Amino acid sequence: MTPLKGCTDIVCCIFFIVAIVGYVAVGILGKSVCSSVKDGLGTVKKPLLFYFNMMKCASPMVLLEFQCPTPQVCVEKCPNRTMTLVTAIGDKQDWEYYRSFCREDPGVKSVPQILQEKLCPAYLISSKPFLQRCFPSLGKKGEVITVGDQETFNDGEKIRDAKDLVAGMKNATVVMEGRQVAMFNIIHIFDSFYFIFYCLLIAVVLSLIFIVLLRYLAGIMVWVMIVMVIAVVAYGIVHCSVKYVSLKDTPGANITLQQLGFQPDFSVYLHIRQTWLAFIIILAILEFIIIILLIFLRNRIRIAVELMKEASRAVGYVMSSLFYPIFTFFLLTIVIAYWGVTAVFLSTSSEPVYKVFNETVCPHARETCIPENFTLSKMKTDCPQSECLFAFYGGETPYHKYLIFLQFYNVFLFFWCANFVTALGQMTLAGAFASYYWAPNKTKDMPAFPLCASLGRSLRYHTGSLAFGSLILAIVQIIRVLLEYIDHKLKGAQNKFAKFLLCCLKCCFWCLEKFIKFLNRNAYIMVAIYGKNFCRSACDAFFLLMRNVIRVVVLDKVTDFILFLGKLLIVGLVGIFAFFFFSGHTDAFKGAAPSLHYYWVPILTVLVGSYFIAHGFFSVYAMCVDTLFLCFLEDLERNDGSPERPYLMSEKLLNVLKKKNQAN
Repeated sequence: MTPLKGCTDIVCCIFFIVAIVGYVAVGILGKSVCSSVKDGLGTVKKPLLFYFNMMKCASPMVLLEFQCPTPQVCVEKCPNRTMTLVTAIGDKQDWEYYRSFCREDPGVKSVPQILQEKLCPAYLISSKPFLQRCFPSLGKKGEVITVGDQETFNDGEKIRDAKDLVAGMKNATVVMEGRQVAMFNIIHIFDSFYFIFYCLLIAVVLSLIFIVLLRYLAGIMVWVMIVMVIAVVAYGIVHCSVKYVSLKDTPGANITLQQLGFQPDFSVYLHIRQTWLAFIIILAILEFIIIILLIFLRNRIRIAVELMKEASRAVGYVMSSLFYPIFTFFLLTIVIAYWGVTAVFLSTSSEPVYKVFNETVCPHARETCIPENFTLSKMKTDCPQSECLFAFYGGETPYHKYLIFLQFYNVFLFFWCANFVTALGQMTLAGAFASYYWAPNKTKDMPAFPLCASLGRSLRYHTGSLAFGSLILAIVQIIRVLLEYIDHKLKGAQNKFAKFLLCCLKCCFWCLEKFIKFLNRNAYIMVAIYGKNFCRSACDAFFLLMRNVIRVVVLDKVTDFILFLGKLLIVGLVGIFAFFFFSGHTDAFKGAAPSLHYYWVPILTVLVGSYFIAHGFFSVYAMCVDTLFLCFLEDLERNDGSPERPYLMSEKLLNVLKKKNQAN
C-alpha cells in the first residue's frame, strides 16, 4: 500500500518553523546579553570569588539569603599562603601579594583603618578553587583538622583552631566530599572503560539474540507464563485450604470476623479460620475468571503471539531499524543541550543587583543598595555592621521585564522539540515496517533502504503532522509543570480544598498525557501508512482500535510482559557477569579485572547501560508490533480474501483466523 504523496498540516509546519527560528533568536539574545554583562562586570580575567572571612558563612542568614555576610572580591587566583594583614603590611614582597586580595588599594592607610573600612581581609588562608569559589584547604593529621598543613591560624585578632572553619564550610564540605566521590567514580569508569564497553557489547548481542528467538519462542513463553499464573493461584488455594483445615481444633479459631472486629495487629486475623476461607473463595473466583478468560480469549492470544513472531521477522528484514534509536538519542542530546545552554544564558543575562546584608537586626536588611557609595549612605549609618553585597541578577530594562516569558518559551520549545524528535522516530519506524507488511513479495516489493525512505517521507511530507501531535503533547506537559510549580508553592498552605483540587488536576493531566501519547503513537502509524493529516489519522486509529478493543488489550499486555522478561533477563545476565568480573570473586577474572576501590561503580554503569540498550532495541520491536497490529486490523476490514482484495497477512495469521485467500 503506497501512502498519499502530499504535505499534511502545512499551517502547523509553518508555525513550527517560525517557533524554531524564534527559539534560535532567544538563544542568541541570551548569549549576547550574558556576554555583555560579564564584560561590564570586569570578571572575565578574575573568575574566582574570594571571601574575606569564611567563618561568617556559618551565619543563619546564609540559609535565608544564599549569601555570606562578609566582603567578597573577584580574584585571578586563590591564595596559596597563610598570613595576616599585620604581618604582610610590614614586608614589601608579602604586601604586594596581599594587596591583590583587597577590594581597592588601601594606599598608606593604617591597619585599623583598613579593617574598619573593610578594604582588605584580616587574614589569608591557603585555599583551593571549587565552583569558582576559594575554599580553605582543609586536611587532617590523624584526627586533627588542619589548614595549609597547620593546626591553627591567625585571623588578625587571635589564634584559632582550623576546626573553627568547618562550620562556615559545612555546606561546601558536603559538596566537596560529593565532588571527591564523583571524581573517584569518573576515574574508575575511565580505568575500566574497555571492560564496560565489552559488557555493553554483550548486552547488544543478547538483545539481538532475544529478538531473533522471539520468532521461535514467543508462543512457548506466553503459554508457560499463563500456566505458571494458573499454577500459582492453584497453589494459593491449596495452601489456604491446608491452613483452614489445620485450624479446625484450635481454640478461638472459629469466631467470625464480625465478632473479632478491627484489630491493629493484622497477624491476629491469620489465626481465624474465616480469614483463610475468605482467601480460598477469593482465589477460587480469581482462578475461575482466569480460566474462563483463557477459554474465550485463546484465539486472540494466539493472534498476539503470531504478531510478535511476525514482528521478529519484520525486524530481520529491516535490521537497520535496531540502530535507529542511536539517531534519536543524538537528536535528543542536541535538544537537551541547547535548552540547558539557553536556560543558563537567560538566567545569567541580567544586571547585578546588590542588597544590604547584616548579621544583626537592621531596618534596611535586604534593601537594594549601590556598592560604590554605600559607605556614605544612610543605610550604612543606621547599620554600621552592614554590607552591600551581590544578591542576584536582575534588572529594570524591557529585556529583563520579559525575561520570565523567554524562560517559559525556552521550556515550552524544549518539550515541543523533544516530542517532535520522538514522534519522528515513531513515524520513521512505522513507515519502514508498514512497507514490510503491505509488500506482497517481501524480497522484491520492499524498498532497497526502507528506513531511509520512510525518514525522507516523514520529513518531506509530514513535518506538519509531527509538529501538530508533539504540540498537543507539549501543551499538556507544560501545564503539568505549572501544576507542579503551584504545588511546590502551596506546600506550606493549610487550605485542604486547594490541595485536593490540585491533586485531582495533577492526576487528570497525568492520565491525559498518557492517553495523548498512546493516541499520537497510533496516529503517526496511520499517517505513515496512508499519508493523511494528523486529525484524520488520529480519528481513524482511535475508532479502529475501539472496534478491536479486546485484541488491543490482549496484545498490549502480552507484549509488555514478554519485553519486561527480556529486559530483566538481559540486565540480570550482564549484571551477574559484571559483578563476578569487577569484584574479583572469581579466580578466572582476577588477573584480567582492573584493581578498583569502588568496584560497584562500573557494575552500576553496566547495569544502567544494559537497561538502556535493551530498552532501545525493544522499543523498536514494540513499535514494530504496534505497526503490524494496525496493518493487520486494516487488512481485515478492507480485504476479504477475494482475488480483487486478497489478504496481505502471513499464512500463519490466516490459519489462526481460519481464513484464506481464494487465489490460493
